[in-house]
Amino acid sequence: MNLPAEEHRFEIVIANLLRAGVLAAATVVGVGAILYLVRHGAEPPRFAQFRSEPENLRTMAGILEQVFAFHGRGIIQLGLLMLIATPILRVAFATYAFSRMRDWRYVVVSLIVLALLCYSLFGSAG
Repeated sequence: MNLPAEEHRFEIVIANLLRAGVLAAATVVGVGAILYLVRHGAEPPRFAQFRSEPENLRTMAGILEQVFAFHGRGIIQLGLLMLIATPILRVAFATYAFSRMRDWRYVVVSLIVLALLCYSLFGSAG
């Protein structure tokens, strides 16, 4: 097995994964923003009080419900989730690549990083 060639191939896959993830997320956010502005762009902004995201946009089920209802804010939230998922997928793929190259030290490091990313995203929400 030619390791430098395989390493180069993995680098290309990782670069393409990051590029595709960011472009897909930007496209989804852009579509959601256009839809939101078409429906709500003429409404006057209300800056007198802070209003956080509604409850239905704080869970994956609520976001998907809004996406399937073709609501702009839900589509924007989905795009942001896709953007957050992109580096997580990159670390997961790096773990796979290091295991294919039998570089166990980096497999362990990648698994630790992946665990920290997942904990920061899901574990500290309570």
